Amino acid sequence: MAKTSKTDSESVTEYILNLPEESRDIVEYIRQLVLKIDTEIKDHIKWNSPAFYFSGPMKDFDPKEYKRDMMVFNLHRGRILLVFPTGAMIKDETGILEGKYTDGRRLITISDMADAKEKIDCLKTVVKAWLEYTRKM
Repeated sequence: MAKTSKTDSESVTEYILNLPEESRDIVEYIRQLVLKIDTEIKDHIKWNSPAFYFSGPMKDFDPKEYKRDMMVFNLHRGRILLVFPTGAMIKDETGILEGKYTDGRRLITISDMADAKEKIDCLKTVVKAWLEYTRKM
């Protein structure tokens, strides 16, 4: 019998199922909401964590610019960070994006499920702004 490989989404599901329960519930909550924002948002494992990317058409670019990469979870050291590799390019009218990293990254820190639910509307706004910016490139 031929071995079948997992889809990107199945790999993300497996990763999440292996997280501690409190993190698992938060990550899955955010995952489902982000994926529902737009059909051209997909998820996969990148940098050893669940990540979201733009699957729509784009002009050619240097892969080191991470233009297709929207957001990656950083789930190390008992915290949940949502890292936007190109977050500095987003016009963040919500003020939710943190940090002034020279590489252009911006972050959202999530402390628990209540915090995730409180920040979800701002996260959706930032994701939509990222999509708008990306589609113009």
